[in-house]
Amino acid sequence: MSNKTAVVVGGGIAGLASAALLAKAGMKVQLFEANATLGGRADVWEKDGFRFDMGPSWYLMPDAFEQFFKLMGTSAKEQLDLVRLNPAYQTRNEGLGDALLMPDNVEGIKELFESIEAGAGEGLQRYLDSAEDAYDLSIKHFLYTNFQDARSFVQPEVIAKLGRFMKLLLKPLYSFSGEYVKDDRLKKMLNFPAVFLGASPYDTPSMYHLMTHVDMNQGVFYPQGGLHSVIEAIARLAKQYGVEIHTSSPVTKILTDGNKAVGLQVGSSEYLADVVVASADLHHVETKLLEKKHQTYPQKFWDKKIPGPSAMLIYLGVKGKIDQLDHHTLLYTKDWSTNFSQVFRKADGKSHVPSPASLYICNPSKSDASVAPDGHENLFVLVPIAPDPVIGRGGIERSGDEDFEAAADKIIDQIAEWCDIPDLHERIVVRRTMGPGNFESELNAWSGTALGMAHTLTQSAFFRPKNFSKKLKNLFYTGHNTIPGIGLPMCLIGAELVYKHLTNDRSSGPIQKELTEVQRWKGIS
Repeated sequence: MSNKTAVVVGGGIAGLASAALLAKAGMKVQLFEANATLGGRADVWEKDGFRFDMGPSWYLMPDAFEQFFKLMGTSAKEQLDLVRLNPAYQTRNEGLGDALLMPDNVEGIKELFESIEAGAGEGLQRYLDSAEDAYDLSIKHFLYTNFQDARSFVQPEVIAKLGRFMKLLLKPLYSFSGEYVKDDRLKKMLNFPAVFLGASPYDTPSMYHLMTHVDMNQGVFYPQGGLHSVIEAIARLAKQYGVEIHTSSPVTKILTDGNKAVGLQVGSSEYLADVVVASADLHHVETKLLEKKHQTYPQKFWDKKIPGPSAMLIYLGVKGKIDQLDHHTLLYTKDWSTNFSQVFRKADGKSHVPSPASLYICNPSKSDASVAPDGHENLFVLVPIAPDPVIGRGGIERSGDEDFEAAADKIIDQIAEWCDIPDLHERIVVRRTMGPGNFESELNAWSGTALGMAHTLTQSAFFRPKNFSKKLKNLFYTGHNTIPGIGLPMCLIGAELVYKHLTNDRSSGPIQKELTEVQRWKGIS
């Protein structure tokens, strides 16, 4: 037995996955979550027979989930009940009265593109070929690495593609997509994944066009029971390997001894350990849980960084069926650039909820009868907005800030109009909203961001905050503000990267085998 111990701050997916992997490898692990339930942004809310995923609602990059489960000695098939969505999603464009359905296969998508713009089908294939190439290169050399070994950058495959790689880093995603298709509707389809990366397609490096490979080639899936079933599966595995999970247990301080992190302060109790893994919001961890002399990323660091967007989230229980929506529906404004400037740049000097807004609607009851009572629909609405807590906070049944709830009313009106659901307001039987103020106060989110640090060029890959403290030995970080980045799959990869640090594994790709008990943790000082 290694007899090494670890304590983990935060019970979101990154913290749970880190705890599970370390326990699988033989550590004795305790995890502390401030809230009463697990999941962080991927929490769940149940009311009157409705079950709402409170945050992530897309199951993308299935290979990343499969990789995590493989390390744990199981599989996604064993742990989850996955279905592939068809259509993958629907898009609607302001003023056009259209409803474009994205098929679950590339040939069908190419036919859709070709029906809108002559030659776009062939253009899409070239775009997808490029996206797949970028994705494969990233998986092999840039996502599953702690950037400790420069040899990853001088691999023949990387060197051979260096010129193209530099172009993808320097050219914005929106202008890059314009080299393949010209119709605005099609460009928006190719650019919307940028929002999931916490960035504007006008600023995001076109390297991230690899996300189109993820949703069009790999496909869009859904785990029955909702995305929180992923959290439940990981928590189940963590407990199976002995992780002690403490909820309603906010960490108030990371304990130190000289230049080492040695444990956590939780209430009046101290929990000592050989390793501390902090998966809570990195800004909160650095500026609130550590003394100034121990901060690798003090407030002045964050003052110079760009947060990804926040969100207005609206959870609606609706009476009757809604045939106009699919499981995933995206609404795009005509003036996209202005919309994004409002979300990312506070163009008019004052943050507010855009109206009209480009937004996303999830209707999981289309695919899963368990998330809504019979004869009802479950709707989750996400409106990207500026990361500014001043915009307000939401609440249950209109208990949020008055102006914020009024802005939510306008969004519901927009959905009713654009999606031809004229009686939507009258059919709402359950309502809850959430905004930047909630993200800041309930999740300790930096600047009230819903996603984390934006994936701009200077905040991506090796430019992103490192996943370890430069001031304290044995303190490691995981989650959306560190490498590799934003989203559930990235957080799972981040958990693997912490394990790699602790075992001094400097390889650049995914670990190929199920984890076994580690006899010597080379990365612990």
